[in-house]
Amino acid sequence: MSSHLQMKKIQLDSVDVQLLHSLQADARTSIADLARLLNMSAPSVSERLRRLEESGVIQNFTIEIEPKMLGYSLAFYIRIRPLPGLLPKVASLIVEIEEIVECDRITGDDCFIAKAYTKSVDELERIIDRLIPYAQTNTSIIQSSPIKKRLPPLSST
Repeated sequence: MSSHLQMKKIQLDSVDVQLLHSLQADARTSIADLARLLNMSAPSVSERLRRLEESGVIQNFTIEIEPKMLGYSLAFYIRIRPLPGLLPKVASLIVEIEEIVECDRITGDDCFIAKAYTKSVDELERIIDRLIPYAQTNTSIIQSSPIKKRLPPLSST
């Protein structure tokens, strides 16, 4: 069984939930500002953050960029089904393709679904051309994103 499936479920209280929502909105919020928002001391907030990091609930404090602002006007998903015996080759190829920014191994007819950004249809075609000797692909261009990345439902105990 995968270690991901064996992870211990973490119990969040209402303060943890509020803290996570605050950090989702702005991961750069200072400890002092979080403490004021939560009506807690800064050391207490720091301890909660440390606990959430150590438990694996918080894995990174990061940034989000807008790919369109960098000229990546085309966003798309590629569903990828490796040809028989080529799953390891396809997995390593996906890692090498810099335009692929996310990839999940999935159940169903396909093995992978990858999200990528390019500046042109020609670049999209080059990505597909790299994959098709080893896999079947099905590409869907993203028209818009009514829901940006967000937290899953968080409930406190």
